[in-house]
Amino acid sequence: MRPLLTALPLIAALAAPVQAAEPQLMSGDEFERYATGKTLFYASRGIAYGAEQYLSGRRVIWTFLDGECTEGVWYESNGQICFAYEHRPDDPQCWSFYRSATGLMARFENDPTQTELIEVEQSREPLMCTGPEVGV
Repeated sequence: MRPLLTALPLIAALAAPVQAAEPQLMSGDEFERYATGKTLFYASRGIAYGAEQYLSGRRVIWTFLDGECTEGVWYESNGQICFAYEHRPDDPQCWSFYRSATGLMARFENDPTQTELIEVEQSREPLMCTGPEVGV
């Protein structure tokens, strides 16, 4: 029994990093510090989903990576980060954002069983928004 008792501190020390690595829910201020000035690219279930550019003043530009972009704003509400976009200003899209060792994770709270996003890349470059009217 004595070897087990002397091993307990070692076991606890090894378990601590695992607990610390669990995703932590982000507040609006934490999200703002993390995202502002960046363009974040997201995937869902291993498939490219979209990208969002986070501007000052809690303004955003979103794209489903199809060249079309929509502008909006974000705000914190009941611990969630909610986005109101120009094409649907009265229908906010609310998410819970978590910070993990590998980046952001986001759960769509309007229907949490449907969409979970993982940050797969970030850039300081703005989004390329070509729009539907581009071409000959």
